[in-house]
Amino acid sequence: MGHPSSQVDTLRWRDGRVEMIDQRLLPATVRYVQCDSAATVAEAIRSMVIRGAPAIGCAAAYGVAVEAIRLGKENSASFARGMDEALQIIGRSRPTAVNLAWALKRMQRRLEAAGTAVPASTASALLDEAHEILREDVEINLRLGAAGAELVPDGARILTHCNAGALATGGHGTALGVIRSAIKAGKRVSVIADETRPFLQGARLTAWELMQDGIPTTLIADVAAGYLMSRGDVDMVIVGADRIAANGDTANKIGTYSVAVLAHRHGIPFYIAAPLSTIDLSLSDGSGIPIEERSADEVTGFGGIRSAPEGVAVRNPAFDVTPADLITGLITERGVVRSPDEPGIRRLFQAG
Repeated sequence: MGHPSSQVDTLRWRDGRVEMIDQRLLPATVRYVQCDSAATVAEAIRSMVIRGAPAIGCAAAYGVAVEAIRLGKENSASFARGMDEALQIIGRSRPTAVNLAWALKRMQRRLEAAGTAVPASTASALLDEAHEILREDVEINLRLGAAGAELVPDGARILTHCNAGALATGGHGTALGVIRSAIKAGKRVSVIADETRPFLQGARLTAWELMQDGIPTTLIADVAAGYLMSRGDVDMVIVGADRIAANGDTANKIGTYSVAVLAHRHGIPFYIAAPLSTIDLSLSDGSGIPIEERSADEVTGFGGIRSAPEGVAVRNPAFDVTPADLITGLITERGVVRSPDEPGIRRLFQAG
C-alpha cells in the first residue's frame, strides 16, 4: 500500500504482517521490521522503529488487526480475551501522541460492531479498518497540505523541527505535506531542518526524506535557529504535533517551544500542521498533556558512542508544550485556525 507525494513507505501490509521502516537506522540503512502480533507492534512503537503521531496511530490499528488474525482460530472467549489484552498492550506503548488512543478506540468500536461473528470474520473486518485508517490518513494529509500551501509565499525559506513528513504519517506528511503541496502548486520553497537533539529526527529523517524528493534542504544545529532568524534567513516555521489541547496548546518534539519563542521574538509566523485526530478536546489546556521521559542513553551519547561522563544526572523529556499564544495558526484538513483558541478549534469539529 504505497502513497503519493513521497518516495517513502512508512508502513505497509505484506503477506499477513505489517512492515515498518526502521527509522532508527535511517539514513544509513533502509530496512523494514516485520510485526506479526500486538506485542511486536507495541515494541516497535515503544522503541521508535516507528514514530510520529499519525504513523503511530496507523501502526496501532494494524497491531490490533494482526493480533486478531493471529487469534483467528481461537474460540470466541479466548479471542475476546486476547483482543482485550492486545488493546491494552498497544495502548501502553507511548503516552504523549493522542493518535494512538484515537486509533485504538476506532478499532475497538469495529471490534464491538462485529458482535458474535466468528473470530476469523472479525479479524478480516479489523484488517479492513486498519487499511481504511491508513488510506484516510494519506487523504487527510493531502487536504491539510493544500490548505497550508496557501499560506506559503513563493520563495519561502521554511524552518521545521523534528520530522512531520511521510515518515511520521501514513504518507505525504503534515508539516512536510504543506511544503510538498506548496511545491506542487508551483511555489519555490526551501527547507531549513533543525537537527532535533537528542534523537536527531531532523538530521536523520527530515533531511533524508526531503532529499529523496529533491526538495532543497539545509541542515542546522538546533542552537543555530535563533541566529538565522536574527539575520532574516527564515520566513516561516511549520512543525507537526503529537497532541493539541482544546485551547490550542500543542505538544510536539522537545525543542519546539524554544523555536516558537524565537519565532515570536523575531516576528516570524509559526504554524502547527496536524490532523483533527491529534486534537484532544478532553484537555482544556496543555498542562494536562502527559510528557514522556525517555532513556538517559539518548542524551549521553549516540549510535553506541558515549559523549558524556559516567554518572552524570540526565533529564530527557521527549516533548514540550508550546502555548497557543505563540502559534500563528493551526493547519488542519478542514482549514486553518488563525490564533487558535477553544472556540476556533471546536468549530473545526462542527464543520464536519
